[in-house]
Amino acid sequence: MVIKCGAKCFTVQADINGELQTIPVTARTSVQARKVVRLQYGDQLKIIAVKVETVK
Repeated sequence: MVIKCGAKCFTVQADINGELQTIPVTARTSVQARKVVRLQYGDQLKIIAVKVETVK
């Protein structure tokens, strides 16, 4: 995957085949982060939350 200008780190919480997983994604927006995860995991995915990771 090519990282573009303005990209941020997102954490996607998803239910994959009945198992709760946290997936790190680099994307420009939360919508794009959802799209990346959906393309990777397909129909067995149910997205619960998308959050921006903050640096402390």
